[in-house]
Amino acid sequence: MSVKKVLIIGAGGSLAQYVIEALKGLDNVSLSLFVRNSKSLSKSIADGNTTFEGDAMNYNDVKNAVAGQDIVYVNLAGNLEAMAKNIVNAMQDCGVKRIIAISSIGIYNSPLKPVLVPYRKLADIIESSGLDYTILRPDWFTNANEIDYTLTHKGEPESGTAISRKSIAAFISLLVENPELHKYENLGISKPN
Repeated sequence: MSVKKVLIIGAGGSLAQYVIEALKGLDNVSLSLFVRNSKSLSKSIADGNTTFEGDAMNYNDVKNAVAGQDIVYVNLAGNLEAMAKNIVNAMQDCGVKRIIAISSIGIYNSPLKPVLVPYRKLADIIESSGLDYTILRPDWFTNANEIDYTLTHKGEPESGTAISRKSIAAFISLLVENPELHKYENLGISKPN
């Protein structure tokens, strides 16, 4: 079985740590971690993985990391519009098609809360990119040691409650193992009520 090369952009984040642990458990996955400061990664996370130090606001940093990958997983905060454009452009320029991105619950509510505007922009840019995307809109995260989630499709009412990081990581590892699953889908993910 061929090795899937997966790039994690925002590898220093609290959710990314769970995703890295989940993906490390898969046999045929090679991980690359994109972080602003590689010293922020614990030894257990960094060991055995390729690390790219860079800034998602810098196109060349992103392109260097994206080149040669099969799947890009995006888990960022901040100026998501500019970062999403860099990531999409780098993927298009490098011929990398599969992207999994974390946005947020509530981005289609009206009026849109100002704190959610960057997450909505991220989703809009990725949806119109022509890439093979899955956008996830999680509820608030918890550290509960459980895997329990429900999915809602874009346009359906978002249901459920705060979800464990472990649940989101389990779903992302399912997508990495089966990249054809949930392509071109924008999904709410939460713990069932």
